[in-house]
Parts: sequence; C-alpha cells; structure tokens
Amino acid sequence: MSRWLSDPLLKVEGLTMRFGGLTAVSDFHVSVGRGDITALIGPNGAGKTTVFNCITGFYKPTQGRLALARKGAANPAAIEALTRSGRRFATVDGSELFLLERMADHEIAHRARVARTFQNIRLFAGMTVLENLIVAQHNELMRASGLTFFGLFNTPGFQRAERAAVARAVRWLERINLIERADDPAGALPYGDQRRLEIARAMCTDPVLLCLDEPAAGLNPRESAELTALLRSIRDEDGVSVLLIEHDMSVVMQVSDHVIVLDYGRKIADGAPQDVREDPRVIAAYLGVDDEAEVAEAESEIAGMAGERP
Repeated sequence: MSRWLSDPLLKVEGLTMRFGGLTAVSDFHVSVGRGDITALIGPNGAGKTTVFNCITGFYKPTQGRLALARKGAANPAAIEALTRSGRRFATVDGSELFLLERMADHEIAHRARVARTFQNIRLFAGMTVLENLIVAQHNELMRASGLTFFGLFNTPGFQRAERAAVARAVRWLERINLIERADDPAGALPYGDQRRLEIARAMCTDPVLLCLDEPAAGLNPRESAELTALLRSIRDEDGVSVLLIEHDMSVVMQVSDHVIVLDYGRKIADGAPQDVREDPRVIAAYLGVDDEAEVAEAESEIAGMAGERP
C-alpha cells in the first residue's frame, strides 16, 4: 500500500479557504506520506500556494482540519480525540499530533517542525552564505543563550550550541557544493546556487516536512538535475518528507512518489505519477484542452516534457 495511505505524516480534511466572495480552495482532502516526495501541481491560479499558506500558518483556513503526526501514526481516533480536546497539539496514544489550523506560523515551524521556501528567493542577501544557515538555527541558539544572558557571558553551554550550529551549516554547504563560497554574500551567488542554499537553510531547522514552492523555477537543465538529486537525498538520507509545488513536469515525474492535481481550487487527481500523467482530466486542465483529439496531442506533449517518448 502507498505510504500516503498506510503511513500519512499529514492529513488534510475538508480544507476550504475563502477570500470574501472568492473560494480559492474548496473541500480539499489529501494525505502526505511519511518519507514521500509529494508534488502539488495544477494551472496557475489553481490554489496551490493557498494550500501551502494554510499548511504553514500564513493563512487561517475558513474551515477544515490539517493534522500532522510528527511521531507515531495519524490515526483517525487520535486525531478526533485531539480535535475534541480543543488543544492545538498533544501526545495521543504515543503519537505527537498537531492541528495546524489552530497554530500560529511560528509554532508550526518550531513545534510541528514544518519548514518552507517561497516562489521568490528570500535569503538574507547581505549576510554570508554561512551566516544564512546559522541564522536559521536561531531557536536553538536563543534557548542555549538563556535569551541572551548565557550568550553575553559566552558560557560553555552556549559555546557548544554555537559550535553545533556552525558544524550543521558546514555539513549542508558541503552537501550543496557551496563550501568554497561560505564567506561570500548570499546575494552574490548565481540564481541556481541561491535556490539550493534556500533549501539548505530550511533543512537547518531540522524539519519533518519540507514545503517547497516552485524550487525549479528559473533553473537550467543542469541546475534542475542538481535539484532533483538534492531532493532525493533529503528524502532518502535525512528521512524528511517533501511537499512541493512545481510546474516543471520533468522534475515532478522524476522525483515524485505521489502527485496531487488542483484545478480551480478543487482536487481532480491524486495518485502515483504515471497514473496522474495519463489522466485525461489532468491533461485537459493542465494544458487547457477539452476535446479528445487535443487531449491525445496533449498526452504526447506532456510525455515529452517528462523526458520520455509518448
């Protein structure tokens, strides 16, 4: 059985987001498998980033439940017990459960350990490459500093935390092949390097779920291949689940375990990449076609985009 069915990390149930009279997402149900790379695709304006913003706490959903099991199983009984309790998070039957719709964005990042990147790169351009990765670990460093007191006196405990933060940053710079640029301003890096650095910065927060908003946007084929290898290593070596929005179908088809398709705020397909790619509803929605001849032509085109022969 697929992991998104047998071992979900995140269960989204009935997610609806309205902005005045506009419904951006309507009754959205989906599961994100633990240890999976899950792609959320669809035409522009389909509601993908709205879903991300609800998961990460930037928006409060109009209705719906977003249950994340950081440890243990996201079983329905435990989720229902937490819902009835009125709490935001709890340990229920050995599972560390979080109801993200009840939490602020900083709680989702720190407590539930959900990290994200954005469509537009948001590095600290004036800081060095290394400093960008250290600042991502500010929660641990502030805790070790006793809210600055121990840091002012440079206590042994704070020194250990500082060394650990630098070591983690260096490890990630080595993984993304930027160790030689550690002391350069982040804003001086080429675009593709900045993309990888932003992902490494998110990983320095030690997430269980990494949300990436169009990570391949603007990348050339070589940079896309490097991104694909990085995402696979995050899944396989770090055991982190990845949820990504992406328009580059070659990246989606090469890297994803699970693909979800949105159109006009509604889910129209959900399954393995091959099954979703061959779904006529997806082809019609994604490429804007509606008759059978055009669908056949679109199938050939999307297969080519994925780097395969139709």
